[in-house]
Amino acid sequence: MDDAGNIRSGPALAALFAAAFVMGSAELLVVGVIDLIAADLTVPVSTAGTAVTAYALGIAVGGPVLTALTIRAERRAVLAWSVAGYVVVTAAPLVTSSAELFLTARFAAGALHGLFIGVAFTVAGALVPPERTGRAIGIVLGGISVSTALGVPLGTLVGQGMGWRAGFVGVSVLGLAALIALLRVVPAMPAARRSSAAEQARHAFAPRVLAVLGTGLLLLGGQYAVLTYITPFLQERTAVSGGAVSAFLLAYGVATAVGVFAGGWAADRSATRTLVLGNAALVVALGLLHLVAAIPVLVVLVLVAWGVVGIGLVPSLQYRVLELAGPGRDLAATLPASALNAGIALGALGGGWTLDAYGAGGPVIAGLVVTALALPAAWATAALRPTSTPIEGVAA
Repeated sequence: MDDAGNIRSGPALAALFAAAFVMGSAELLVVGVIDLIAADLTVPVSTAGTAVTAYALGIAVGGPVLTALTIRAERRAVLAWSVAGYVVVTAAPLVTSSAELFLTARFAAGALHGLFIGVAFTVAGALVPPERTGRAIGIVLGGISVSTALGVPLGTLVGQGMGWRAGFVGVSVLGLAALIALLRVVPAMPAARRSSAAEQARHAFAPRVLAVLGTGLLLLGGQYAVLTYITPFLQERTAVSGGAVSAFLLAYGVATAVGVFAGGWAADRSATRTLVLGNAALVVALGLLHLVAAIPVLVVLVLVAWGVVGIGLVPSLQYRVLELAGPGRDLAATLPASALNAGIALGALGGGWTLDAYGAGGPVIAGLVVTALALPAAWATAALRPTSTPIEGVAA
């Protein structure tokens, strides 16, 4: 790709970033206004909380299914329809007070999110030279990371001040703007190969790909065993509360946004080395979190380091899956999100069990053990190589 091509790819990558930002904001918006949703829909808070589970299941299950159904469709059209559908299902709760419809809409939103993100990775990789694939993946993931640090707090502020539906209105409006931008600047792009879903699945679910996905499940599962219950840890072990907890979490959120872009650069240098070294750094960070829990300044520094390396691993995971799946990359592009969401769900469950059994420090120990178990897996997968020729947009 020449310099002009590189310049033209900038607006297209920005549009993909914007759409990912919208979806990332909408995904976790529920968390900040969950009490308001429960009161408005006249259901317990625990029932309203299943909206998060429904969304995660949508990504993990619905995303690959929708991808398989659209595997032969032109890529920009799939992106556009996924964003348009996302806007519709996000706006659905605005016209109903039915908890059942709300949960169904959240599942559908998750499925469309999974479809979009997988196709966006493929398109982003095709827009740049092979040696910049990791950075292109990092830009798409960056939209989600930045939404965690910026979009979710702003949406929560709007929802708490103007009603929870106002936050969803804002997300829907931003989604329409992202859709318009996507249609204007992302070039038409045919499916990479006119292969069947069965043929794609044969490559996408190859043992070498599953090994990397399993490593990703452990890495995210270990992190979310800790992150899900970081607030009680900070309150009990670090002795901070109220606004100070928010400041600690903000430091972590900003670090993840930095980490995902740095991780994209590192993936281009060596995705395998990034996974191994990043995994080792993550183990050290969680170990230090346990050791320095009573020293607030050091806890902040550890949270920043954790945020950078923990999320900085994700572009390399995505890169390796695309690389190892070869001709099955279109379907395989959705699988890391499925594995990571499964890891998040299992990590949250495991962290909750250790919290009940061992107190606020239990989830940190659990996360440390799981991420340590991921390290030999990350080292072993570094030796895996694709059986087919390198694919467009991903260097061997």
